[in-house]
Amino acid sequence: MKLSIVIPVYNEKHTLEEIVRRVQATPYDKELVIVDDASTDGSRDIIRRLAQENGNIRAFYHDRNRGKGAALRTGFGQVTGDVVIIQDADLEYNPIDYPELLKPIERGVADVVYGSRLVGAAPHRVLFFWHYVGNKVVTTLSNMLTNLNLTDMETCYKVFKVEVIKKITIKADRFGVEPELTAKVARQRCRVYEVPISYDGRDYSEGKKITWRDGIAAIYYIIRFRFWD
Repeated sequence: MKLSIVIPVYNEKHTLEEIVRRVQATPYDKELVIVDDASTDGSRDIIRRLAQENGNIRAFYHDRNRGKGAALRTGFGQVTGDVVIIQDADLEYNPIDYPELLKPIERGVADVVYGSRLVGAAPHRVLFFWHYVGNKVVTTLSNMLTNLNLTDMETCYKVFKVEVIKKITIKADRFGVEPELTAKVARQRCRVYEVPISYDGRDYSEGKKITWRDGIAAIYYIIRFRFWD
C-alpha cells in the first residue's frame, strides 16, 4: 500500500522541515505532495530544496494565495498512491498517529478515516474554549445534514482510499473544504471511521490562521454542499 501525503503550505517556514522529517520517518511506501499556496516567508525556497534532496517529494506552487481548499484541489489532482492523507504543515498533527489512522483501511472495514481530537485518551494541548464550542456547533450541524455521527468534522487528519478522493471535485477554496469533503464522502455512502489522535494545538502568536469568520463560513458550506452542489 502506497501513501500519498498531501501537505498544503502557507507561510510555515518555522515548522516545514520538521513536519517533513516526521512524515519521512513513518515506515510506509509514500510520496509527499507539497502544495505551496503563494507563501511569502521563505517557505517556497525550503520546499524547493526539500524536493531536490528527496526523490519522493513532488512540489507544486500557486502564483497567488487561494486557501487550503485550493491547495488540496491541486494536491489531490497529483496523487499516485492507494491511500491519501491530509497533513497540515504546522506541528499540530503528528504523523506518529498514521498507524492508528490506517488500521481501519488496512482491515478492510473503512473507505475513509477521520482523526478525532475529541475522543479517546490521546494527549492534546488545552487551548481555546470558544474554538471547541464552535467546532461542536459546526460538527453537529454537519452531522444533522449528512446523517453521520462524527465528533470532529473540522479535523485536519482525513484519510481516503484514492478511489474516493478521485470522485470528489473540491469547490471551496478556503477552510470550507472540511465540510465539503464530509458532505461529499457522505453522499458516496462511504464507510467512515473515527480514531483518536494526539493534538499539539497552537495559538495565534504561533501562526494559527483559522478565525471565527471561518466558522461562520463553515455553516454556509455545510448547507450549500448538502442542498445545492
